[in-house]
Amino acid sequence: MKTQKTISAIFFGLAIALSASISAQSSVPEIPFEKGSVTFSAGVGVGTDYNTNYSYSAFGTKAVVEVGLWQAGPGTISLGGQVGASFSNAGKYNNYKSSTFIVAGRSAFHYGWNVKGLDTYAGLSAGAGFNNYKYTGNEIVNESEVVPVFGGFVGASYFITPNFGFNVEAGRDITSIQAGIIFKIK
Repeated sequence: MKTQKTISAIFFGLAIALSASISAQSSVPEIPFEKGSVTFSAGVGVGTDYNTNYSYSAFGTKAVVEVGLWQAGPGTISLGGQVGASFSNAGKYNNYKSSTFIVAGRSAFHYGWNVKGLDTYAGLSAGAGFNNYKYTGNEIVNESEVVPVFGGFVGASYFITPNFGFNVEAGRDITSIQAGIIFKIK
């Protein structure tokens, strides 16, 4: 319940900041992500619990670096990397805990729909997850393992200045849904 309130507060804050920034539209680029662009984004949200049947109260966080490499028709194809973690508590007595640290590569197709400051995208990721889970019941189980992680995601970024914006992303990746910030480095 606390995680849901935190996520709601983040979305509310992003909405207020977005509405307050309407006056800054004159300096926002028409196409914020194109060939040669380099971005860094970070966000928090509902995490994806890998390799388990328990998926209560998952919390996740992710950081991404992407580079626009190829022009593909009206959009741009990017390559990049991402790191993040997903944490979960579950069980009748909160006796199951899981955490997964993920390192992955990703690629996405970016398209702006001719809306000033908007970048929408969809893509795939693949990498390794370092999973640890602990169960305390009749016996104590504490296991660590490396699991393959594959993801798919869709997202949107909205730049309120030439180099700063807000970002939302959803899918089965490090996070199931997240909100955060994005910086255009180049």
